Amino acid sequence: MAPEEQGRGATNPTEVLESALLAPWPAAPWPTTWDGRLYAFRTCIHGIHPTGSPTRDGAVQGEGKMLEIRDLSVAIGDRQILHDVNLWVPVGETHALFGPNGGGKTTLLMAIMGSPRCRIIKGEIRFDGQDVTDLPMDERARLGIGMSFQRPPTVRGVKTRDIIEAAAEKHGDGESLAHIVNSLNVADLLDREVNHGFSGGEIKRSELLQLFAQAPRLVLLDEPESGVDLVNMALVGKITNALLEKELRRTRSRSGLIITHTGYILDYVHASKGYVMIDGTVRSEGNPLDVLDCIKYRGYEECIACQR
Repeated sequence: MAPEEQGRGATNPTEVLESALLAPWPAAPWPTTWDGRLYAFRTCIHGIHPTGSPTRDGAVQGEGKMLEIRDLSVAIGDRQILHDVNLWVPVGETHALFGPNGGGKTTLLMAIMGSPRCRIIKGEIRFDGQDVTDLPMDERARLGIGMSFQRPPTVRGVKTRDIIEAAAEKHGDGESLAHIVNSLNVADLLDREVNHGFSGGEIKRSELLQLFAQAPRLVLLDEPESGVDLVNMALVGKITNALLEKELRRTRSRSGLIITHTGYILDYVHASKGYVMIDGTVRSEGNPLDVLDCIKYRGYEECIACQR
């Protein structure tokens, strides 16, 4: 069944989502973009607050690890994609992930999110000190992990407004969401089916609005500038900055991991560290702007030699 056909025949938004959840997973490559959003939707519909409990030790920016990846190796089907990946993101910090196409970046984010396509060969994924390596997607969403996909699916039969209102009801901050709706200029999208006929910029803005409604403590962004023109880029960057609480200082508690090829998002969002991933392995790390400049002018291999 094609993704746009999921959920047909139901009579209200909840039934549409439930029927989509009960349907067989679409054929690849759709699961890479489809399952995470559905699990997040189910989390909202079933009345489970997606942010979970506060950070256990009351940590603020720079104190404690929001995300820790230890010696992680992951396969999809019979092919191993990730090899002994190690990285960690402190509470309140945002890190950037660079690398060529096919290097394993999206697979890493999907493994963190808990995609059933990702088979853990070895290693550990820890979120806020808790081992989540074997937890399913819905459990990770409950704990507070959220993801914006590079190419999210169309969801026929469900209006964007239905998703936002379901999440906002549990989050309890409708006033702030109304402000974000106006800031993102997405009011005209609310009564349209999710992502149906949306432009690249509209999809990104809709995804950001959904993340605001879900209020995750760890935000995973897969190429937020992809398909966005320069005019919309400023808006997407500004709202991403707000989502990651960059206007806050010591009280910031939301963390982020952003995949970027162009680096445009870094004109708006401050990242504390950048990683270069090639062939499924983190090969170097450093100041993200320095890493980006090195990639632009010298290429990935030279960047690896410089940043080690």
